Amino acid sequence: MPNFGKRGRAPKAWKAAGLALLPLIAMASPGHAQSIQALPDQTSMIRLSNRDVNHLVCQGGEIEDVKFSAEKGLAVEKGGGDAWVKFLVRESDDSGQITRTYVTSPSEFFVTCNGAIYPLYAEPSDMPAQTITLVPGARQRAHANEDLLAPLAEEDRAVSITLSLLQDRVPTSFSEIATVSRQMTIPAAPALRITERRRVTIEGADLNASEYRIEAASDSEMDERLFLDAALGTRIFSATLDRLSLRAGETARLIILRRGDGL
Repeated sequence: MPNFGKRGRAPKAWKAAGLALLPLIAMASPGHAQSIQALPDQTSMIRLSNRDVNHLVCQGGEIEDVKFSAEKGLAVEKGGGDAWVKFLVRESDDSGQITRTYVTSPSEFFVTCNGAIYPLYAEPSDMPAQTITLVPGARQRAHANEDLLAPLAEEDRAVSITLSLLQDRVPTSFSEIATVSRQMTIPAAPALRITERRRVTIEGADLNASEYRIEAASDSEMDERLFLDAALGTRIFSATLDRLSLRAGETARLIILRRGDGL
């Protein structure tokens, strides 16, 4: 929890400048926060709340530094993989009549996350608190995949990737890409209807993988070798089923691992 001033009070230096922070009860609840993604090494144009506390999240790592211009009326605190941004509110007292002025001038932030720099051009707006997720770029994902998979033998890599899909624990360094929406069949198993549910590319490892839903139109006994078919990829490295026997109407999951970045 960021602490921008005890019980919501502004530090003396801010008060002297006529600035005050609203109490943190003004922070938007998580249910109202909107999430936006930003990539490294390119300027992201974003809108932030000029009333509530905005949240920066470094996906899979820590925020090492945040550079910004404090003269533009904002405060930033960071800790671990998180940083919080609050535009300061100017209060004026005219014979007991309190007037609050909210920041409207854009600000630039340069956030260092996982060794990469994320330039953010932020426009303060009258809106709920925003959550900005700093997602890894291709270079960072390739490096993370290398760290993850390089120590493993080729067969162990296949097992690790396959289990990550079957257990729905896909590393954030794997990139999900578009699937083939149409239903397929293969000549070796005409009673099986095959639908691609998810496809990931593993940058830096020259591998990609797909998860398929297999539905049986009639009772079927299966073998992974049935699916070494060009319709599912020309450079298939491994095929894994989560079950080998299906009754009519039952389904199974199939994981296909391929070399390269395409079918």
